[in-house]
Amino acid sequence: MIALSLAEIASVVGGQTYDIPDEQARVTGPVVIDSRKVEAGSLFAAFAGERVDGHDYAADVIAAGAVAVLAARPVGVPAIVVEDVQAALGALARHVVARLGATLVALTGSAGKTSTKDLIAQVLRRSAPTIFTPGSFNNEIGLPLTALSATDETKFLVLEMGARGKGHIRYLTGLTPPKVGVVLNVGTAHIGEFGGREQIAEAKGELVEALPADGTAILNADDPLVRAMSSRTKAKVLLFGEAAEADVRAENVRLTENGQPSFSLHTPSGCSEVTLRLYGEHHVSNALAAAAVAHDLGMSVEEIALALSEAGTLSRWRMEVTERSDGVTIVNDAYNANPESMRAALRALVAMGRGRRTWAVLGHMAELGDESLAEHDAVGRLAVRLNVSKLVAVGGREASWLQLGAYNEGSWGEESVHVSDAQAAVDLLRSELRPGDVVLVKASRSVGLESVAQALLEGFESGVDAR
Repeated sequence: MIALSLAEIASVVGGQTYDIPDEQARVTGPVVIDSRKVEAGSLFAAFAGERVDGHDYAADVIAAGAVAVLAARPVGVPAIVVEDVQAALGALARHVVARLGATLVALTGSAGKTSTKDLIAQVLRRSAPTIFTPGSFNNEIGLPLTALSATDETKFLVLEMGARGKGHIRYLTGLTPPKVGVVLNVGTAHIGEFGGREQIAEAKGELVEALPADGTAILNADDPLVRAMSSRTKAKVLLFGEAAEADVRAENVRLTENGQPSFSLHTPSGCSEVTLRLYGEHHVSNALAAAAVAHDLGMSVEEIALALSEAGTLSRWRMEVTERSDGVTIVNDAYNANPESMRAALRALVAMGRGRRTWAVLGHMAELGDESLAEHDAVGRLAVRLNVSKLVAVGGREASWLQLGAYNEGSWGEESVHVSDAQAAVDLLRSELRPGDVVLVKASRSVGLESVAQALLEGFESGVDAR
């Protein structure tokens, strides 16, 4: 974080200082909410959770080097006490961002946010110091923490914004007002909470509404609901996609023998060839969004193409490809799942498995509401249509719908099976996998299917990012 005195922080957040011998003492380290991540110069924000109360660790964090605690009550050590720690954290982030000379890039979408954010960050940091959201730390707490990690040297701040309802993105853009806003797509993730795709589009569009007149809205030309958001912003609009009218577009898209996308990147400044290290054709759209951001911020098409071709996966359990020493390839995409990302992952599996047996180990997709049965059934059917060798549906009722969809599409029970839990899936795979097989593991985060991928790698020498 940029260095601030405790007196200045207290003024910004409207807090009262307690037990502080020197209010001019400066916070020079990160703002953290995990006591284990405290380092010299930190500010520790104490949140009271369901199982752990950060206030209980106040003395420990000061002993570990924190300058003070941002707290909801006096804690017997140097503290700035506020009514609402979350609101105070947001106010501090807003203050710091206003002080920075950095360009803020914000992105949202139903699928691909984290992968695209990682691509944008990897491209931009070749040009100048860049701070970006770690993992999918994209909510009311994670976003301010990311913004507060910026320093005086930061030129680009890339922020992922999630939403579970109307007004969420509007709130986040109020904390960190973006200059560049990217909307990737409008799908069915969290449709049970929003009520429909039109409502999702309404919420995602809050990002472009927040852009200034001298900003840029970067919109997916291939998604009609996103493209229509151009009428909701006063900023310049830059379209990306495979549509002929997209300002930044891909032509001649093809997959390598390993399932990695290759294409010709066209921007208003020229054309260059790109071959991604990522797996699956769905990453083409993500790469185009990143290219559009980089183009808008002044990078040449050659610089962008080189950066995209060298970019890798920064966040865990997102198409994380590992080849075991026996030739079995494990694709751990178990961080999260929705219908769009499930379909993309299945197509990537098939592309990677040309001439090899393919296994789709899938669990349920959460928060689909009344669409849950139809969407799970459709994913099961798609696995059969794509000729996935075997679908292993893991878990309860929703997983049974996956297997039923496959059965009704024509697997007749031979290409699909329903197992009760992750251990049952591991036992099945350990007994049936053969050298050369490719295994995709994917489900919503709450299912915890990453344990299947981890178990299948135990005891084997392996190489990450197998190609």
